Amino acid sequence: MSDKQKHATAYWKENVKYLFILQAIWFVVSFGCGILFREELNQFKLGGFKLGFWFAQQGSIYVFVVLIFVYVRIMNKLDKKYGFDE
Repeated sequence: MSDKQKHATAYWKENVKYLFILQAIWFVVSFGCGILFREELNQFKLGGFKLGFWFAQQGSIYVFVVLIFVYVRIMNKLDKKYGFDE
């Protein structure tokens, strides 16, 4: 295996690791906070709405958008680390 292939394999493995972590965060926020932990979160209010309802309707979307920006930043650093940046 050439040196370039080793870099590409390591790059891909690290990319998949970050994808898994970010998707796990989104799953916990969307499914966990919106469905599983709804009763506990509904004890609190945000903007006049119960927190569990807010996460189910709005919060998971906001977290998803933030995770997109986090992923872009992580991938830019990863590109520089492995020499795939422009």
